[in-house]
Amino acid sequence: MAGILSNLRNTIIAGFLLALVLCIFYIYGQYSASEHFADALGSQAFWAFVLRWAHVLCGIMWIGLLYYFNFVQIPNMPNIPDEQKPAIGKVIAPAALWWFRWGAMGTIGFGIVLAALNGYLIEAYLLGFTDDGASTIIGIGMWLGTIMWFNVWFVIWPNQKVALGIVDAPAEDKPKAARTAMLFSRTNTLLSIPMLFAMVINQNAF
Repeated sequence: MAGILSNLRNTIIAGFLLALVLCIFYIYGQYSASEHFADALGSQAFWAFVLRWAHVLCGIMWIGLLYYFNFVQIPNMPNIPDEQKPAIGKVIAPAALWWFRWGAMGTIGFGIVLAALNGYLIEAYLLGFTDDGASTIIGIGMWLGTIMWFNVWFVIWPNQKVALGIVDAPAEDKPKAARTAMLFSRTNTLLSIPMLFAMVINQNAF
């Protein structure tokens, strides 16, 4: 067990294997003896579930790191001694930003494919104007998520590259870039609350 938990790659592989076992157990529980396992794997509902699962996993990575930056790293940076700050800027932040931006990409990518597979992609992005409002709430959530994804890739990440010295830039540009990245990160934190509300209520309307 220690060999699994002491290595992150092995831990993740073990997690996916356990999820696969649960998946097989669930499918055999849902399908009668006369039905084939392949029937489940060939159904649209199964692949819609897989896409939703991947969408949620990536979303947890993305929003988790967004909250880490805004609730932990940014507020506590002033409390870190100056001689220790390079460890954050040169090691921790670049690694976190890699998972942050690719978590965002996975979330939006799997979400769009899921919406297309379920037949509401266009209706949602048109905010339900073509289906009497049936897709309005999920459309709002999708637009908020899309804006947040855009902020990550085209505002936060380019400015973080300047602020952290990943790309060459004049020293006087770094404070401005850091502030711009922080403000757009805070914007995403703000938008994440109604975005998650729209996503959850669409699946669990009361």
